[in-house]
Amino acid sequence: MTTVESRPVGALLREWRERRRLSQLQLSLDADISARHLSFVETGRSKPTKEMILRLSEQLDVPLRERNGLLLAGGYAPAYPAGSLDAPELAAVLTALRQVLAGHEPNPALVVDRHWQLIDGNDSAGLFLEGAAADLLEPPVNVLRLSLHPAGLAPSIVNLGEWRAHVLSRLHRQATATADPVLRDLHAELRDYPCDQPEPEVELPGAGDVVVPLRFRHGGAELSFFSTTTVFGTPLDVTVAELAIESFFPADRSTMDFLRNR
Repeated sequence: MTTVESRPVGALLREWRERRRLSQLQLSLDADISARHLSFVETGRSKPTKEMILRLSEQLDVPLRERNGLLLAGGYAPAYPAGSLDAPELAAVLTALRQVLAGHEPNPALVVDRHWQLIDGNDSAGLFLEGAAADLLEPPVNVLRLSLHPAGLAPSIVNLGEWRAHVLSRLHRQATATADPVLRDLHAELRDYPCDQPEPEVELPGAGDVVVPLRFRHGGAELSFFSTTTVFGTPLDVTVAELAIESFFPADRSTMDFLRNR
């Protein structure tokens, strides 16, 4: 649920502009308003209309949840609903998610929220849960914590240093883009987990690699995956906008055969 912002909306808009590394002139050109008007909005000399807040939020690519917060800070009602996945109005969304998960079998696929908490997964996703400590599997399960925790998947990841660097880099970019304190805290937590492998500062391909692979041991087999992320293209609901499907594909023939025969 969005809480009322106690800070002035102009100051919040200025922070988002600075976070996106835009000058007042550039944002005013993008939003088709005068730089003088934007300056007055940011300093509180001019009260922005609801339409102005939404226009600036769109140009700044502010997440829907935070757009609602900006509207509240400006004295307006939120514009974007935040439904529950089990609500009737989101039934079609939930059905679509489950169809995608089922259709991805025998390959693993997960649905996660904005904080990387597990919402749903197909049967093959259980491959990543086997052997993890019970407390890591207590809902809500955070899939990034599960993957890098020493009592989770980490001991089985063959290229832990490479995979960990990829996950932390991705999470850092997400936390910076969204200004989400939960993601910042999660990044700090995961960064403190032990790792006995070197972590590359820059992602460079290994022999034959075209994406960063996840290589891990399962029983006597070494499996290799690459992943894709799918989001809804035109979300107008906060909950829907924050959902993502993480789909894993076999990166080699032996992994493909393992999944088909499992």
